[in-house]
Amino acid sequence: MKFARILLASAAVLSLSLGSVQAKEVKKLGLAVANLQANFFNQIKQAVEAEAKTRGIQVVTVDAKGDGPTQINQVQDLLTQNIDALIYIPAGAAAATVPVKLAKQAGIPVVNVDRNADGAPGDTFLATDSVKSAKAVCDYILKEAGGKGKMVIIHGQKGTTPELDRTKGCQESLKAYPDVKVVAEQYSNNWFQDEGFQIMQNMLQANPDVSIVFAQADALALGAAQAIKVANPSQKIVVAGFDGDTAALEALSKGVFDVTATQQTQKMGRDAVENAVKLVAGDKVPAVQLLDATLTTKDNVAGFIANHP
Repeated sequence: MKFARILLASAAVLSLSLGSVQAKEVKKLGLAVANLQANFFNQIKQAVEAEAKTRGIQVVTVDAKGDGPTQINQVQDLLTQNIDALIYIPAGAAAATVPVKLAKQAGIPVVNVDRNADGAPGDTFLATDSVKSAKAVCDYILKEAGGKGKMVIIHGQKGTTPELDRTKGCQESLKAYPDVKVVAEQYSNNWFQDEGFQIMQNMLQANPDVSIVFAQADALALGAAQAIKVANPSQKIVVAGFDGDTAALEALSKGVFDVTATQQTQKMGRDAVENAVKLVAGDKVPAVQLLDATLTTKDNVAGFIANHP
């Protein structure tokens, strides 16, 4: 009888253990995306959904379309849908902490991608090392310009993690080029191509002899290149972007602009799912996980067009 009781007790413990493991399996993920009009975020979305599918995980995706308050409402709704973890790309710097706080109050792990929430970070942050990569991009264009000339910078969305880091990286590069003068800087609202076009038009009118452009996203760079083509200046203007967007890579191969940093968007999406699964299982993951981007010019762009990382 005593042996039977031991067996029953052991079975009960095993049952509880198995139940605990099952309870930690991820069945559904919430994916809150900043703006699916941007190719960069679309690539991450596609990678998240593809990786989740291979694991038998459902993904509920919401698109804030660049609006912070909309995203807060969307995350509140996601939290009512029994998601096991939240993959979160903040729509902007303002109120970016709110969705993280809401998820943590509900006991839901948060994987931040590309942008962190200052003051209330997720359980882990996956992004490109934008400081390092922006420095490499600016090193390239400053060298291409002969180490001198007038430069303009078209910033991304003010205060977001990539905008701040890309600014820092380029500033580090500029320290080595005292003969380059930054004559104009302007922020975009949403990193869009039409913004790049309008901003560059205005900059060229005020500074017709500019010779260097650092646009902090490929869409902004494409807009800037379009404005330069319309203006038809007599001098060569070196134009840099950042991201490795699919359309921009095609444009780069045709010489529309000069250089970008190709981010590992597919890996970022896969890693987001993997980290969400680990967090739900109770595993420890690094607070910050930075990936390298590859300096991309006409010389090596074909490989990224054929197979985006």
